[in-house]
Amino acid sequence: MRNIFICLFLLCGVSVFAQRGIVNELKKTVPGQGVVTIQQDEKIAALLGDVYVKTDNDEEPKVLKARGYRVQVYAGNNSRVARKEANDIADKIKMEFPEMPVYAFFQPPRWLCRVGDYRSIEEADAVMRRLKATGDFKEVSIVREQINIPLD
Repeated sequence: MRNIFICLFLLCGVSVFAQRGIVNELKKTVPGQGVVTIQQDEKIAALLGDVYVKTDNDEEPKVLKARGYRVQVYAGNNSRVARKEANDIADKIKMEFPEMPVYAFFQPPRWLCRVGDYRSIEEADAVMRRLKATGDFKEVSIVREQINIPLD
């Protein structure tokens, strides 16, 4: 009985993950093809992730907010020194790895610096290894967090 519940749980997780890709693919407008309209409960959309559009600047891309992984490079306390260190590390990462999105922010009670928006733990692990290999970042770890996925 326990094995049946485990199998059902895994199948539901796979179907939700697959639905995210299917829904986005169906909503795409392709010249010469029909239009698909999807009507679903808002609770289902909440499980898949929410699309946020920044309205203050039209040049900002549309972003899907979803659960994923980031690589934490720094965690300090709530002092000015910790704030400076978090921002300095963020600047250093931006210089060495310009392709990586970097987030330095205050999450009470500490200042954090995190890197990337990764859907899988394998992607985050590869970046963590790259950062550790430089020798500049010692306390590097993977954290599960809400990430930004750019929409095309």
